[in-house]
Amino acid sequence: MRKNNTIIRKLVAVTLSTIIGFTTIAIGQAPKAEAATASQANRIISIGDNYLGVPYRFGARSGITSAFDCSSFTQFVYKKVGIKLPRTSKSQSKVGYYVSRSNLKKGDLVFFRVGSGKSIAHVAIYAGNNKILHTYGAGGVKFSKLNSSHWSSHYVTARRVS
Repeated sequence: MRKNNTIIRKLVAVTLSTIIGFTTIAIGQAPKAEAATASQANRIISIGDNYLGVPYRFGARSGITSAFDCSSFTQFVYKKVGIKLPRTSKSQSKVGYYVSRSNLKKGDLVFFRVGSGKSIAHVAIYAGNNKILHTYGAGGVKFSKLNSSHWSSHYVTARRVS
């Protein structure tokens, strides 16, 4: 009986130490992960901001900076911070994880349908303060208001990849 009690005490002590250790690690790393994400998101917006006014061209090749389409723009900007994205907006909408519209943070990818279509056909970068950074139509790369009647009514989903 005494031997069983000793084994049980040791088992409980080891288990509690392990739980406390993992909890301490998780708590200790959480602020660093948040800070890295915020820093990376600011970098993403800053990089994209450097291309304001670059013309929009549907089907623009990946990697060129003389013109972008929406997904070549996001692919290019995210690559600059070490995040590899697929080429199309529809494919990009499947990476990372879902974020509700009410929980958007700078650097999240935001997806829209175009016209009367139902499927995803446009991607933008959430820039904070209800603004998106993207390229679309006249004016090329620009900031737009997410809560404008057009973008708000065409909103589909958002993903966090940074």
